[in-house]
Amino acid sequence: MKESTAKKDHRVQTSDSVFAKTDERLLDFCFDEKVALVFDDMVGRSVPYYSEIQRMTCELAADFAQKSTHIYDLGCSTGTTFEQLHPLISHDVSFIGYDNSADMLEKARGKLKLIETERSLQLLEADIQQGVIIENASVVLLILTLQFVRPLYRERLIKKIHEGMNKNAALLIVEKLTSSHTLLNRLFIEHYYDYKRKQGYSEVEIDRKREALENIMIPYRMEENVQLLKEAGFRHVEDYFRWYNFSALIAVK
Repeated sequence: MKESTAKKDHRVQTSDSVFAKTDERLLDFCFDEKVALVFDDMVGRSVPYYSEIQRMTCELAADFAQKSTHIYDLGCSTGTTFEQLHPLISHDVSFIGYDNSADMLEKARGKLKLIETERSLQLLEADIQQGVIIENASVVLLILTLQFVRPLYRERLIKKIHEGMNKNAALLIVEKLTSSHTLLNRLFIEHYYDYKRKQGYSEVEIDRKREALENIMIPYRMEENVQLLKEAGFRHVEDYFRWYNFSALIAVK
């Protein structure tokens, strides 16, 4: 009974130990119930300056939000960005979140329950690789999402987003990167793993998660992301955050 209650209480903060057990068969990473339960802790400890990236992203989203439009979060996970955006954005702006994980959306619905009483909010289960409806958008968010979209589908997705955005709308992207410079790429990765150690992750956890993500997460180089956005029609692309192999970009239509 206690375990069931804890699962339904979306305020419970659970520490990430998903990859700590060496006796479990290692599978490709997926956003299942096990990950959803610890996701907020996982992302907070795995992404350098995550809270600052969220704060900056929400500030910029508020700058570009237009009256009576939609803000989309593609790969909305547990709804953290909408939760932080809500007090910054006029209530006549609708929030629409897509995620392909029912478990992540369940966490998001619990976290955003009060927001639904004050603004239009939709949380939809969908695979954005297969296409989603984007219309009347003043802001679109891709926070640590594009890197999980297979390269075959990225160009189509970005073009679809661009088509559904209003003039002067903004696409905000947070991504892990790779570098064409071998030495720098290695140094960035080494500093990142050192960061994870300082966050309490063991060598086993770091290695197992890296292996689990190997075929699932495919980061681009910065120049590849910029090219992708410009070829889709965005007239201005600029980074607004950078830490070694993590970056945030804003693209303006």
